[in-house]
Amino acid sequence: MNGRAMDNDISLIDRMELAVPLFYPREDRSPAPPGAADSLLPVAAGVAIGARHYVVDPALPTVLYFHGNGEVVGDHDDVAPLYHRAGLNLFVVDYRGYGRSGGRPSFASLIGDAHPIASLFHATLDERGMTGPRFLMGRSLGGYPAVELAARRPDGFRGLILESAAANLRRLVARFVGPVPPEVIEPLIAANDAKIASISLPTLMLHGERDELIPLSHATGIHDLLQVKDRSLVVIPGVGHNDILWGGMPQYFAAIAAFVQRQTA
Repeated sequence: MNGRAMDNDISLIDRMELAVPLFYPREDRSPAPPGAADSLLPVAAGVAIGARHYVVDPALPTVLYFHGNGEVVGDHDDVAPLYHRAGLNLFVVDYRGYGRSGGRPSFASLIGDAHPIASLFHATLDERGMTGPRFLMGRSLGGYPAVELAARRPDGFRGLILESAAANLRRLVARFVGPVPPEVIEPLIAANDAKIASISLPTLMLHGERDELIPLSHATGIHDLLQVKDRSLVVIPGVGHNDILWGGMPQYFAAIAAFVQRQTA
């Protein structure tokens, strides 16, 4: 089964009996802070995804950011200025059922919605006169849509950044799903691994040494699957899954700034 076939069958994850909830959506209708703009991105009939665009300079690079589970775009009002200081604009998107978004979350929509989101991201930036280069980023659960775009539609992006990222179907099934016959799940896992291996965008991975939700071994496994020459894994010592940004801030943003500069030089 090739990677494209996996796209057609990924809803199998949603049809499996989940041992624990996979998604933790929450509503957020907070107003955009000064200098930011909210959008609703239509991804399907009657369904739009909330997004918040934090701009410091239209000539600077912009990051399309897929956040972690349980997070919403409004959580990034305090984070965006850190990206600004690193010379980056930030464009954060929610998932179905999160923030102001319609619909209900599912694994199939998490992956599938990434494609119209990418198209609307580029169109929005073009309309707003954003001339800087563009990057993909996925944190935690956001690793899945970020990897999907990096593999399937990299055009228009200079690089991929994965932070504490989930991207491994084997681990997802082991953690969230009860026993699954190998003949059912192994083709999906193999196709997902092949998708990761097909990524041609330069890739930076950031991971906490003590990540308790997505162990460091997961990050090294993804790094080993990548075939692109320009790939690196930065392990930030002494931090876990949810304190990697604040606990490892200097190394975190130094790595991102160096990566972006290398891809735009």
